[in-house]
Amino acid sequence: MKTQRQAKILEIVTTRDVETQEQLLEELQDAGFYSTQATISRDIKELRIVKELTSFGTYRYTTSSKEVSGTFSTRLNTIFRECVTGFDYAQNIVVIHTLPGLASAAGSAVDAMNMSFVLGTLAGDDTVMIVMRDTNSAAAFCSEIKNLLN
Repeated sequence: MKTQRQAKILEIVTTRDVETQEQLLEELQDAGFYSTQATISRDIKELRIVKELTSFGTYRYTTSSKEVSGTFSTRLNTIFRECVTGFDYAQNIVVIHTLPGLASAAGSAVDAMNMSFVLGTLAGDDTVMIVMRDTNSAAAFCSEIKNLLN
């Protein structure tokens, strides 16, 4: 039900000008999806739906147009600047070394990004192993980390 509701939310915000959560809730109810405002609020956050200013001076919900690298930088910047002590890759595997006790947080942050080229993470106390889809993805990911740390 959640997947269907979220798909409908995406359809609504891409085809109509929706200014408020209440308006979105009404549109969902008209489509046969009954939910609470709190659930809609969580869906908006999970789907990374944002408000944008229209040419008429009003606001409307829209899907985020940020690229993966921009989202990566925003979310992981603090974690990586504060805890990463080293990183490297071999083939499609990236290994990140962190301060003791922070590998799980770094791995969790990577998982939360839902990047299609990340197959999974495994974190210990001070090391995260990330399995990437291919070698190019691993190299690009390490390049992004290097840019963050400089």
